[in-house]
Amino acid sequence: MSSHDKTDHSKLRRMAVRPAIAAVTVAAAILLAACGGGSGNSQSTGASSTNTTTATSGADSLQDQFVHTIGAIGPSVVQVQTPVGLGSGIVLDSKGNVVTNDHVVGTSKRFQVTDSTGKRYAATLVGTFAPDDLAVVHVEGSQLPPAALGDSSKLQVGDLVLAVGSPLGLETSVTNGIVSALGRTVSESSGVALPDLIQTSAPINPGNSGGALVDLSGQVVGIPTLAAIDPENQQQASGIGFAIPSNTVKSIASQLISHGHVVRSNRAYLGAQLATLPAGGGVLVAAVTGNGPAAAAGLVTGDAITTIAGHPVQSIEDISVTLANLKPGDKVALGIRTPRGTKATVTVTLGQFPGS
Repeated sequence: MSSHDKTDHSKLRRMAVRPAIAAVTVAAAILLAACGGGSGNSQSTGASSTNTTTATSGADSLQDQFVHTIGAIGPSVVQVQTPVGLGSGIVLDSKGNVVTNDHVVGTSKRFQVTDSTGKRYAATLVGTFAPDDLAVVHVEGSQLPPAALGDSSKLQVGDLVLAVGSPLGLETSVTNGIVSALGRTVSESSGVALPDLIQTSAPINPGNSGGALVDLSGQVVGIPTLAAIDPENQQQASGIGFAIPSNTVKSIASQLISHGHVVRSNRAYLGAQLATLPAGGGVLVAAVTGNGPAAAAGLVTGDAITTIAGHPVQSIEDISVTLANLKPGDKVALGIRTPRGTKATVTVTLGQFPGS
């Protein structure tokens, strides 16, 4: 399977939630050691006892790690509430800056932040960057302890992780699982795609968005943001969730704090407004940004993009997913159909996606 598999947005659910009171189960892993029976001779009984002691010791050690990790990260994970919904956030620094998802903050400028003890604070928007679904808010007058952000590039499939957040409004709730896959590309309804996502089996529930995906050393390796939905029954698919890597979080959040917007996104930029044509007719170039990459390549309003990098284009999603896996400066071939019906291929040198 490609390291850049794509997932249809129709099978995903952003995990912010509107205010509600509900019950949620906090999952914890407990390893059970199986103890075999014997005929009763002393040698067999001794071996069984030794194996049982070793297994129990291993279970206790893992449980101790879970308890320590949750205790360490809990005070650094907060609930972020807007007038229309709520999600989670991670304390970035001692100055009261909190990172969360762009879809959690929405169009709001002011927020209520609740810490793990239930204490509430007022917060204001610092900045957002929708292409990576990240935002930073500033908590006024707080002394919240910052989380430790780890290096997500060191993650391996099979690593144990915990998802910590405020699902259904219940602060500092925890679920556990493993890193199931790396490098997933997930398209969103906004027409952009989130690249390089972490797939995890740790259950992600409504309200987990913007919270912490942590390893057993207590370091944040990602921000949970999406859960898969079973297309057959439209129910949340068990054990398939996605998180934004911590390295992306560090880069984007630090720019939002320093500048109020992103100055270097490292996201490829076409420089055109697009609209999906009916009946598989490709994607219409509805407008071209002046002096942008598309304009420089000769695209004009009314052109239809029918292929990208040699692959057929049926919708905006096809273009956004391809661009999500390219970088500024990369070249990409576009097959186009002009308003007069003639066909051509143009090569676009992609630019840097502008900050918000």
